[in-house]
Amino acid sequence: MKKIMHLGFILIISWVFMQCSTAKNSGQNSTTLNFEKEGYSSLFNGRDLSGWKIPEGDNGHWKVTDGVIDYDALSEAEGNKSLFTEQQFADYQLHIEWRFKKHSNLYPVPTILPNGDYARDTSGKIIYTMLPNADSGILMRGKDQVQVWCWPIGSGEIWGTRLNMNLPADERAKAVPKFHADNPVGQWNAFDITMKGDRVTVYLNDILVIENAVMSGIPENGPIGLQHHGGIDKKTGELDGASSLIQFRNIWIKDLK
Repeated sequence: MKKIMHLGFILIISWVFMQCSTAKNSGQNSTTLNFEKEGYSSLFNGRDLSGWKIPEGDNGHWKVTDGVIDYDALSEAEGNKSLFTEQQFADYQLHIEWRFKKHSNLYPVPTILPNGDYARDTSGKIIYTMLPNADSGILMRGKDQVQVWCWPIGSGEIWGTRLNMNLPADERAKAVPKFHADNPVGQWNAFDITMKGDRVTVYLNDILVIENAVMSGIPENGPIGLQHHGGIDKKTGELDGASSLIQFRNIWIKDLK
């Protein structure tokens, strides 16, 4: 009886090993299988930038390193330096993971109030605090961005909505993150973004930070963009404090019919 049980145990272990080996050899892992099961399609294969439009003249600054998209904020492209998908999308759910490799430099960061306004001193001037920072964003339909940065208000902010003074106050307030949900610089973060019509909802690290905010004037469809920001400050010769020293991985999209 003990021999039979021992043989059964060996067979089970062998089967598990074979399944793991098959998944590994086919390039699949639990993340891939889970997203595919939910109807998502991959936008990044982990090997190269197939399916992405590299800015003309970039000269290798957008690249793939160790299975992630890596950017140093130094694209030499003459025009738009951001990286866009070749494919256009309308309504969708997007999963994308990102991390800043390090802060780019100190930056004068304003305090954002819950209503979207900047905090001001008694003379009416915006209050700034010099803080270590880096900056990027996820461009929705090639236009408005879901903000990625190191500001105390947290990532997920909808820049174009918050600063649009033509919108009602409650709409501008929706563009301000409900929580600071960012992990520390150097650690990975995950956005889960729903874009439907001109409305966007954002989860950061499984925390709801933006709920049904408007993106006024956004096109009906367009590419997904990984935003270039900053670069060399000509006065100092160093990266400015809002530069996109950033990496991306696990980019998945699901069309919403």
